[in-house]
Amino acid sequence: MNQTLSELARRHAVRALTLAVIAGLYGLARLPQAAPDERAALAARFHFTQAALAEPPRAALRKVRAVHPELQRISAWISSVGAAVALADVDGDGLPNDYCLVDPRTDQVSVAPVPGSPVRYAPFTLEPAPLPYDAATMAPMGCLPGDFNEDGRTDLLVYYWGRTPVLFLAEAGSGAPRFVAHELVDTPGADGGRWYTNAATSADLDGDGHVDLVIGNYFQDGARILDARAETGTAMQDSMSRAYNGGKTHFFLWTRTPAGPKFVEADAGLDERILHGWTLAAGAADLDGDLLSELYLGHDFGPDRLLYNRSTPGHLKFVLLEGRRTFFTPASKVLGHDSYKGMGVDFADLNGDGMPDIYVSNIAAEYALEESHFLFVSNGDTASMAQGVAPYVDRSEPLGLSRSNWSWEARLADFDNDGFPEALQATGFVRGDINRWPELHELAMGNDGLLKHPRAWMRVQPGDDLSGDAVNPFFVRGARGRFVDISAELGLATPQVRRGIATADTDGDGALDYIVANQWEPSYFFRNDCPQCGGFLGLHLLLPAHGEDAATTQAVDGHPARARAASPAIGAHAKVRLPDGRVLVGQVDGGNGHSGKRSQDLHFGLGRIAPGTALPVELSWRDRNGTVQRASLTLKPGWHSVYLGGSVARPLYAAAASAAAHPAPAAAPGGK
Repeated sequence: MNQTLSELARRHAVRALTLAVIAGLYGLARLPQAAPDERAALAARFHFTQAALAEPPRAALRKVRAVHPELQRISAWISSVGAAVALADVDGDGLPNDYCLVDPRTDQVSVAPVPGSPVRYAPFTLEPAPLPYDAATMAPMGCLPGDFNEDGRTDLLVYYWGRTPVLFLAEAGSGAPRFVAHELVDTPGADGGRWYTNAATSADLDGDGHVDLVIGNYFQDGARILDARAETGTAMQDSMSRAYNGGKTHFFLWTRTPAGPKFVEADAGLDERILHGWTLAAGAADLDGDLLSELYLGHDFGPDRLLYNRSTPGHLKFVLLEGRRTFFTPASKVLGHDSYKGMGVDFADLNGDGMPDIYVSNIAAEYALEESHFLFVSNGDTASMAQGVAPYVDRSEPLGLSRSNWSWEARLADFDNDGFPEALQATGFVRGDINRWPELHELAMGNDGLLKHPRAWMRVQPGDDLSGDAVNPFFVRGARGRFVDISAELGLATPQVRRGIATADTDGDGALDYIVANQWEPSYFFRNDCPQCGGFLGLHLLLPAHGEDAATTQAVDGHPARARAASPAIGAHAKVRLPDGRVLVGQVDGGNGHSGKRSQDLHFGLGRIAPGTALPVELSWRDRNGTVQRASLTLKPGWHSVYLGGSVARPLYAAAASAAAHPAPAAAPGGK
């Protein structure tokens, strides 16, 4: 009898312990929730006014593209990208109050003033003509602003599915902006010039003082994805976690010749498995302080890549960096070892050590593929990069940024000027009535050998749904240091299918506004009516345009003057010291992310600070000769235009020297 009672007690104890463990695991699986009063207090710091961007005629709209016959079964999947937006100063009025929007419903690339700004010109579209363009087999995917021939005017690089990118170079003159189309790649190679680009960014990769280009492709170069009359076969990815059969990542170096500036394709010396990931995001930031930008490539269906920059003028060299795994670290949480779906990347200093941290979007919907977003936080050991070690640890879960939904753009920006960034994401995939998640799970768990065959895929056509009811999270740092999504409290929790996010202070009031590019739906501008904004410091860091010399650095209050030709100093650093001892850092962004491009200005939230407070500001940059320059300034809160100086003698690269450094010259932006 005693033995029986003892056995029963033991069994009850085991059951109780099991239930406790299950309950504990359930609790760990759930995100900690902020209390309603905390959420309300956080939301009180923000307010946005939403306005739709100009709409094309309704009769011209569509919701799916014509695709290769073998891809018809998954036409909605193939048609799931293309919405993109950039904010920049296109008309030269000194403010980034112009947008370049790619609308997949019409496959038009439009340029217009942001809603609510003065009407300075009529909206217009960028047409590749007279360059070859077949609307039946080609479609635009993104717009990258930059002064690509260094004449002081904003140019626009548009990238496509079905052809190589096109440089739209700004023409001189008064009135509405005017652009002329130039090929980035003059001579198509064996791929016939059919690229499928979903990521592009600019940075001075080789340290010569001029901006270079990174073009990340998705489907294989030479494929016929949008050709409904194609007779040759086509292929999808060859793995859900280790796919290396995507389009090539191409690198272009800015080169000066007697005939004018040229972009010339260069060999980066990278392994084919790095070059042929399925690239959806590209980011460039200097992670070790040497004023050479490292590269982060966000790869769908396989490991993202962080590349340590060891280049010299005219010669590219990168070293692959990977994180270190500990006993408690899942393999996919180690930088460079993930098997997730990298779709967005951004940089900001979140732990206050003065080094950029890395925010990455993946698929992180509940009950989905059980993936996670990343927040790779630096540990400060930049010396370990020389040994191939990425000095980063994923902190997305403890900081509350690991989970949301099927996410594309990842964006870090300070919208209330408290000195700490908020985190935004563009979410959603395909909207319809029939949930295809169970079949996608089955596909993902199947044999990788079948994936590249489109006939092995489940049906994803108009009417089918995969995370179509997602809402864009608006994460704010809460009282305990974790980020809290307050999108519902801000009235931003409307289900839509989004892709790109672009940020800028479009009206010069010191509060960052933003635009969200939506896929197959209207896109929206969000004006920041911040009710509790702190002070701010805004910097336009500028290098002299071609033909202009500046031996000394000069800071001028306000926005850039139209009469002074200058270009954004892509990659320049700024360090701002606050009276309370905090240090804020930033780098001029050349187009990081998925399909949203922020303005090329620096914005620092200062918190509660007296308007006339003197702020020590330290700047570092490479001048037009590639020489590292530094300057210390004292600036008051507000906007300032800083014209950066440096050595004034700029070398003219001889055509022979250029050919020796780059044996296959294939690009020409032309001159103005």
